Amino acid sequence: MAKNNYQLGQAKMGAERRGGPGGRMAVAEKPKDMKGAIKNILRYLNRFIPQVATALVCSVTSVMLMLFGPDQLSRITNLIEEGLLDGQVDMAAVKRIAIRVLAFYAFSALLTWIQSYTLASASRYAMRDMRNDICRKINRMPLSRFDSSSFGDLLSRVTNDVDSIGMSLNNGLVELVNAFVTFAGCSVMMLMTNAKLTFIVLICGLSGMFIMKVIINKSQPFFSRRSTYLGEINGHIEEMYAGHIVVKAYNGDEESKAEFERINQLLFTNNWKSQFLSGIMFPMMEFLGNLGYVAVCVAGAMMVRSGEIRFGTIIAFVLYTRQFTMPLGQVAQAVTSLQTSLAGAERIFGFLSEEEMEDESGKEDLLQDIKGEVEFKHVRFGYDPGRDIIHDFSAKVTPGMKVAIVGPTGAGKTTLVNLLMRFYEINDGQILIDGVDTRKVTRANVHDQFCMVLQDTWLFEGTVTENIAYCLKDVTQEEVINACKAVGLHNYISTLPKGYDTMLSDESNLSAGQKQLMTIARAMVHNCPLLILDEATSSVDTRTEQIVQDAMERLTAGKTSFTIAHRLSTIRGADIILVMKDGDIVETGTHNELLAKGGFYSDLWTSQFVNAEAI
Repeated sequence: MAKNNYQLGQAKMGAERRGGPGGRMAVAEKPKDMKGAIKNILRYLNRFIPQVATALVCSVTSVMLMLFGPDQLSRITNLIEEGLLDGQVDMAAVKRIAIRVLAFYAFSALLTWIQSYTLASASRYAMRDMRNDICRKINRMPLSRFDSSSFGDLLSRVTNDVDSIGMSLNNGLVELVNAFVTFAGCSVMMLMTNAKLTFIVLICGLSGMFIMKVIINKSQPFFSRRSTYLGEINGHIEEMYAGHIVVKAYNGDEESKAEFERINQLLFTNNWKSQFLSGIMFPMMEFLGNLGYVAVCVAGAMMVRSGEIRFGTIIAFVLYTRQFTMPLGQVAQAVTSLQTSLAGAERIFGFLSEEEMEDESGKEDLLQDIKGEVEFKHVRFGYDPGRDIIHDFSAKVTPGMKVAIVGPTGAGKTTLVNLLMRFYEINDGQILIDGVDTRKVTRANVHDQFCMVLQDTWLFEGTVTENIAYCLKDVTQEEVINACKAVGLHNYISTLPKGYDTMLSDESNLSAGQKQLMTIARAMVHNCPLLILDEATSSVDTRTEQIVQDAMERLTAGKTSFTIAHRLSTIRGADIILVMKDGDIVETGTHNELLAKGGFYSDLWTSQFVNAEAI
């Protein structure tokens, strides 16, 4: 629960470190390892070898049956030619051959359908596994990775890029397999029929393959950049939609539109170039195919005239030429789809190969039945190498103590809590819970000890009960209701159409304060021994704040709690206040003790008091 809340609650902080909406992904990615991307895609298909093998067998058999057709039609033509010369056509033989050809074509069509179905099924399962791998990868990556990219770009990888690979496997791979078998089979059948005409057809086919290779090499960089800019434009739209109120309030419409048009123009340019270059392939293959027809007819007519071949051989070669060159056009279209998928595959497998957090499967120590003692020993941390924001932090908190952390913006308050929950790893020092170094236990075990209420609320599409009892299976409805009563939310929920079974969604008319109260009720239901409150009452009014404070008094009884606060009036009852400045603790003590010192805390308190009086 705390981890999911954190990821959403830190989006703003991550955007600031990226340099704001306009500072994201200024340069498009360059094409990377294409062969590696192909190998990775095939690795997912290797899990479905029986289906792929069945598809290949059906493909080979189907194409071979189709290749027998021209030879049989050549026989029919020769029979008719002989009958016209003799004055009587052997219709019985013609019918037998025609029925045989129809049977070949019908069975070939059935095998083609089986091939398409089995390969499509394998690709769907492969894409399912790929999405699962991406999801697992996200959970294994350090959260600092997501501070440097937008959610929209990640979403584009999971949706657009994976879908493009799936579509290519469903369509493009089938066509490529058929094309390869057709080329090989046609070459053998033509060589068996006539070598000279085969040479003419092969020249046209090989010319087309050479042209195709040149075009692919030229167009692939544009496909890669198109995928990158598609992710970037998704990220921009996601950020602008999430912050559309701020954009409107500061009249940022034109700037947002200009940034969108910049990315959109880059996307358009690369999309146009990629489609233009790949679009050349199909008409070029059509031209070479028609050129092959003409060459076969002219050369064949000359050979018939000289008596080298019969007229039926020309008919067979015209059909073989059609079968040989038609896949070139199909391959041209398939390659366009495959180029898009390979560009997406580069981004996906590049993401899957990124650095992960330390594997903790071998850690056997556990935090359980903890009392709540927390100690920081000479902790040092920085988001960027060489730039520490926590310099030499040491503090000890006894069980059940209410700890308040205060200080100006950028002092390191939220960072300190992030380190406590191991959302980030410290550079030096130790963080101990009940004397156990948190790095010796798993992150999940650390998270189990905490409830967390952030300044930015997070509710998902589900019932009120499901949102409050998030990730808890044994919680009772009574516990949910008691938590809502404690924060003063029960009366409002009772007015909803279905009470606690009311579905919450983007259209739900909940105020910011009501959403905050719901997340506080969630923390109460989870009832963890350690509690973190990061400006938990910032979105509620003064009267509701008092209700929440009373509820928090009951919630924190007997538990160790850490409260980050800018409104110092909310933490006057804390057992100890840690005053931070520039990553260090500059003062510690109770509210009255710190005021009596007349130091930095006193200045903060006085400034808030004076401002309140002025208002």
